[in-house]
Amino acid sequence: MGLKCGIVGLPNVGKSTLFNCLSSKKAQSENYPFCTIEPNLGIIPVPDKRLDKLNDLIHPEKKIYTNIEIYDIAGLVKGASKGEGLGNKFLSNIRETNVIIHVLRCFDNDNITHVEGNTDPVRDLEIINTELIFKDMETIEKAIERNNKLIKIGNKDAMIKKDKLTKIYDNLSSGNLIINLDLNHDEIELISSYNLLTEKPMLYVCNVDENSVINGNHYVDSVRKYLNQNDKIILIAASIESEIIDLSTKDQLVFLKEMGLSESGLNKLISTCYELLKLETFFTAGKKEVRSWTIRKNTIASKAAGVIHSDFERGFIRAEVISYEDYVFYGNEIKCKENGELKEKIM
Repeated sequence: MGLKCGIVGLPNVGKSTLFNCLSSKKAQSENYPFCTIEPNLGIIPVPDKRLDKLNDLIHPEKKIYTNIEIYDIAGLVKGASKGEGLGNKFLSNIRETNVIIHVLRCFDNDNITHVEGNTDPVRDLEIINTELIFKDMETIEKAIERNNKLIKIGNKDAMIKKDKLTKIYDNLSSGNLIINLDLNHDEIELISSYNLLTEKPMLYVCNVDENSVINGNHYVDSVRKYLNQNDKIILIAASIESEIIDLSTKDQLVFLKEMGLSESGLNKLISTCYELLKLETFFTAGKKEVRSWTIRKNTIASKAAGVIHSDFERGFIRAEVISYEDYVFYGNEIKCKENGELKEKIM
């Protein structure tokens, strides 16, 4: 399955710098608003130490990581939902993504212009989220108008929808993101058809200086205080990531260790996006290739087979699976089978 992540934020908060750190494709990054107009796209392999271990055990011809798509979406500004700064175009780009990566500037640097005049990540966060909310209000308002027309001609389904749509609109009017609402199954089913921006999982990335990447700073503290307890926040120093992006994996680990970090910002960001979308990975392994595949958690075996090829799902009878831990412990498929660790999945 494809995973699309959109990087958003005000101009000059570090979006394109972060994108360049994540992607082998170099996005344009300059010190003026709207440098990025068309979204830059990076196809990024998802690092996985388990796949690396399988590769070392099997020595296949190829090792293939699953990929995610990262979009560097142009900086939004106040009034974007009304078309300010090409806002309508940028907001439509966000609609195509599965996860919103909201970058917040949490460092001071007089040499980098801030579109609002000074560093205040909570204010910046409110500006972006308000524009997303306004756009969703516009979408629901149009839905209510269409629904009211159906009510006038006696459509019973429209009568049922009326209260649900009004509830959603009222919550948006109160400044609530859809993702934070406690909705029942019918309400979730209804809003899913509108592809609302604030329904999407959001990861807040505090872009800090290298001295704040472990413990944060007062800007990060203000963001944590403002957000809900369940909101996902990670700290990344884009300046550090840009320094290590061209280093070998071994040298990166040495550099990160010296900084007191156990993993790169890329790994942290990807794993958190997977967590937000409730995704997990399974592997296929043989002499031709070892390969990772992405599925949603609790996916049944036949649906997982369909990720590899649609014919596998249509003709599915059973799958023989081995846990990663057992495969590593015994070293190969034959020994796993001999020790009763080859399991059958019929669903």
